[in-house]
Amino acid sequence: MTDHFPFMKKALVWALSVVHCTLYIACQSQEAPTTPPFVYTVEHTGIDFPAPELPPFEELDSIATLPDPLAWADGSGRISDFKDWSKRRAEIISQLYHYELGTKPIVSRDSIEAELLGDTIIAISIHNDGQQLQMRVPIRLPEGDGPFPAIIGIGRFGGSMPRPVVDRDSIAQIAFPFPQVMSHTQHRGEEPINVLYPDNIEMGAYSAWPWGVSRIIDALEILGDASRIDLSHIGITGCSFAGKMALFSAALDERITLCISQEPGGGGVAAWRVSETLGHVETVERTNYAWFLESMRQFSRDSVARLPIDHHEVAALIAPRALLVLGNPDYEWLADESGYVSCQAARKVWEAFGIADRMGFSIEANHPHCMLPENQWKEVNAFIDRFLLERDTVNTVVMKAPMFEQVDYMKWMPWAVEAE
Repeated sequence: MTDHFPFMKKALVWALSVVHCTLYIACQSQEAPTTPPFVYTVEHTGIDFPAPELPPFEELDSIATLPDPLAWADGSGRISDFKDWSKRRAEIISQLYHYELGTKPIVSRDSIEAELLGDTIIAISIHNDGQQLQMRVPIRLPEGDGPFPAIIGIGRFGGSMPRPVVDRDSIAQIAFPFPQVMSHTQHRGEEPINVLYPDNIEMGAYSAWPWGVSRIIDALEILGDASRIDLSHIGITGCSFAGKMALFSAALDERITLCISQEPGGGGVAAWRVSETLGHVETVERTNYAWFLESMRQFSRDSVARLPIDHHEVAALIAPRALLVLGNPDYEWLADESGYVSCQAARKVWEAFGIADRMGFSIEANHPHCMLPENQWKEVNAFIDRFLLERDTVNTVVMKAPMFEQVDYMKWMPWAVEAE
């Protein structure tokens, strides 16, 4: 018996190892996939990732179709797991800052002061290098103790949304007074934000205005319970140039749960490459350069293919959070065919993560610019109900653009065909 003991001991160890591995594999196979979160508690989860290579214009490759939003910037392949999305987002943001917007300044929490004045104004002071920028932000709180979800409207309460859509007893309203950061058509070096960052006067408005929105959210965090705002349920909306502003604000701040971008046009959701093939629409050459880097002009006309990114990727930066894009094809300048193609391309990111119902688009004709028709109210209400009020049974599958049904959007995204 003793002669066989070493053999029996090894056999026992081997048998226990097999059982352990079998149980581990069984447990792993039963483990449910992680559902991506609806929102984050920080402005930029990928802030510590290094920037990818950012070649000068003359060294950039020409990409005729829309770049793959899930492909690593160094060409080493595509991300296949949601856990890699934060790093991929950081790459896109670095490229966006470098080639289009200029860098959105980083602000430390100890350089911000916030105070609630009589439940109607959020007073914010931001300090940098001995200089100060002050914002006075109107707020409208519902009756009760809260905390309440909030909608940030660009310029005024609710942005351009009809009062019946956004005026609810259960939702707070915040109006972003964007000229307190930068005017509609900036004079570089003369804007309020330039006082804080005199070495960053080249930044476009779509870097500066989102900076201001982020400071409002900072202020709400500083105020804490006194704000009566539910920080995990913040939405933002605006129309036209303000629709772009809402889009960029949500793209660059992951604390925003829901973005409703109304008629954002060229420079917003619409893809520069697609817009270049259309008629009299907003293209790289025709856009307002107060909003972007002056150096972006080098990507005009045929050179647009040298841009490493496009605006389907700006929209995709909002994933896994919620985005609803509203269009109006009656206004050629808005380039809604391009917006439609871009929405289809951006939506592939939400689809890849199994959360396609968090991204929708609705393009409707026969109404004035920035005047939401009643047949779109239901879709806006659905996104507000689902993502700000947590009514989980609401249907948010919205892909409506009947006038573009014959548009071959897949030709712009060969990577999507390959991924199927």
